[in-house]
Amino acid sequence: MRFFRFDTQSLRRWMVAAALAIPMAALAVPQAKAGVLITVGFGPPPLPVYVQPPIPGDGYIWTPGYWGYSDDVGYYWVPGTWVLAPEPGLLWTPGYWGFVDGVYGWYGGYWGPHVGFYGGINYGFGYGGIGFVGGEWRGGRFFYNSAVVNYGGVHITNVYVNTTVVHENMIVNANHAAFNGPGGIVREPSPQERQFASERHVQPTAMQMQHQTAASRDRSQLASVNGGHPGTPAARSPEAYHSVAEAHAAAQPISAADRAGAHSPASTRPGGAVQGPRPGAEAGSRPEPSASRPAPPASRPAAPASHPAPPPRSAPAPKPPPKRP
Repeated sequence: MRFFRFDTQSLRRWMVAAALAIPMAALAVPQAKAGVLITVGFGPPPLPVYVQPPIPGDGYIWTPGYWGYSDDVGYYWVPGTWVLAPEPGLLWTPGYWGFVDGVYGWYGGYWGPHVGFYGGINYGFGYGGIGFVGGEWRGGRFFYNSAVVNYGGVHITNVYVNTTVVHENMIVNANHAAFNGPGGIVREPSPQERQFASERHVQPTAMQMQHQTAASRDRSQLASVNGGHPGTPAARSPEAYHSVAEAHAAAQPISAADRAGAHSPASTRPGGAVQGPRPGAEAGSRPEPSASRPAPPASRPAAPASHPAPPPRSAPAPKPPPKRP
């Protein structure tokens, strides 16, 4: 699944890292037909918090936003959006970043009969880290779970409500980590997810690819510019966002300075803290303290040694009265 297009520089980087990244990743996070597509030396920013836009109409399936990457602009946010499945019965497995042997590798998303492993990343709106609980196919028609879907003013009758599955398939992600591995979400695929990895997978649609390309050209989506807070975190449809992205590109194109600052860990440092382990750090090492996670309190100093109380001062003796002559 080529969700990222390789250029020469990316290919060289991948070839250098592949010998280390792929063998271990294949054991920890296997995905048939969806291997490591690109590697980066520093991690993506935390996931932004946003509101799901209303569904455009019946038949659309939610695809969560994610941090993309290119050699040209670094990390950029691809807005979450509603799309049509390439064929009935298919569900979307989101892509995710995995940290292995000091590099961050991107595992591309795909369509399939079941939702597979996506790193345990809690993308929200039905993608709580395990499977998808925002809806299901029934006899060629998609039914929506009202517990997570924003209908807005759209009248849809093929609905149901199930809050239990939402809680049972949610992984707590208090720091909004955007990657799997030490310093992020530490979770391996279940036996069932491993089985889903061997199923038939379908590439992202042309509309999804165009959506990603539009985000990479929108300056307000670049992590080096927005500090982890994209200008458009979500859109009602790819078409709706494309017009916004074009307007942004015309009003303020990506500059050389933007590109120059996109390839440093500082570009993904919201509030002054890099998310995840330091570049080149060994897997399993402790990440630098996150801005959203205060450092543990310092140990209390030992109580000062007690000092004996000073003796009370004795009152001065009264002077004798003067002698009379």
